[in-house]
Amino acid sequence: MSAGSPVEGRLYQQVADRIRALIEAGSLRAGDRLPAERELAQQLGVSRPSLREALIALEIDGTVEIRMGSGIYVQAAKDAGKDAGKGAGRTAPAGDSPEELMQARAALEGAVAALAAARITPEALHSLRRTLDRMGADIAEGRAPLDSDRLFHLTLAEATGNSVLARLVAGLFDTRHSPIAARLRSRFDSPATWALALAEHEAVLAALEARDPLRAQAAMHAHLEQSTRRWLEGEPR
Repeated sequence: MSAGSPVEGRLYQQVADRIRALIEAGSLRAGDRLPAERELAQQLGVSRPSLREALIALEIDGTVEIRMGSGIYVQAAKDAGKDAGKGAGRTAPAGDSPEELMQARAALEGAVAALAAARITPEALHSLRRTLDRMGADIAEGRAPLDSDRLFHLTLAEATGNSVLARLVAGLFDTRHSPIAARLRSRFDSPATWALALAEHEAVLAALEARDPLRAQAAMHAHLEQSTRRWLEGEPR
C-alpha cells in the first residue's frame, strides 16, 4: 500500500477536496455562503455525515468559516490554511473519520459489553453506578462529563478481565481528541445531548445488572449509534 493510500481512503477528505475545487475554480468566492448542508449533500451526491466531516475539515484548515445560525462561508485566500502550498487542492488530514471510528467502537464495545455481562463482579457494578452518578451530577451543574464518560467505558471494558480489550477500548475512545472529532464535539455536545448519553449508559448498566449479554450488547450498540447521529446528523447547539 502506498504512503498516500490512507489519506485517499478518507471519504471526508475526498468530499472536502471537491468543495475546495469549486472554490479554487471561482464558483465560490471569499465571503460567499455555501448552500445549506442538505442541499450541498444532494448536489455532491454524498451523505450528510460525510459532508459534515468534510466541512469541519475545511474549517480546521481555514478554507471555510461555520457561523452558527447563519451558515458556512468561504474564507478569503489569505485566511485559508497557511500550509495550502504544501498540496494545492488537497485537504490536510484532521484525524480518522468520526463516523468510521464510532462504527469501530460499536463493533468492539458491543462485544465487550456482552462479555462483561457474563463476567462482571458486584464491585465493578458498584463502580459503574458511582461513575454514572458523577456523570449526572456534572450534567446537572452544566459541566461536560468527559472524565466520567471515559471512565464508564473503560471500567466496563476492564470488567471483561481481558487487558487487550481494555487497551483497545481506551485507544479508540481517546480518538475523540483528534482535531476533527474535537471540533465536532465542541459544536454538537450540549447538556441535552449529554442527558441522552447518560440515559443510554443507564440502559447499558441495567443490562449488566441483569447479566444479560445480548441486551447489554444491544444497549451499547444503540448508545454509540445514537452518539454518532447526534454528532453527524443533529443540529448545532
